[in-house]
Amino acid sequence: MKPEYLDIPLLKNEKDNQFEITVEGHKALIVYKEHQSIITLIHTEVEPDLEGKGAATAVIEKTLDYIEENKYTLVPLCPLVFAYIKRHPEWKRIVDSSFKGFE
Repeated sequence: MKPEYLDIPLLKNEKDNQFEITVEGHKALIVYKEHQSIITLIHTEVEPDLEGKGAATAVIEKTLDYIEENKYTLVPLCPLVFAYIKRHPEWKRIVDSSFKGFE
């Protein structure tokens, strides 16, 4: 994650079912579904002003940290999250055993 994103807090917006960071008034977010102790990440999106600036990576990393710290497991249906975990296989440690997409 780029240093400029380190101190930006992650918001779990339960009303809209999305994890969010706000950078200079613009959002990067991941839409999720939660069932018991499993969080399914569905879609990552950044506003146009943040495209290409590392905001998507930042919101993914912060969300994965949140999932691990709060003892959830992950189902990575979002293509960006899936690709991130393929590049950083250490994150497979939080992937729910029901998800077979990496096999």
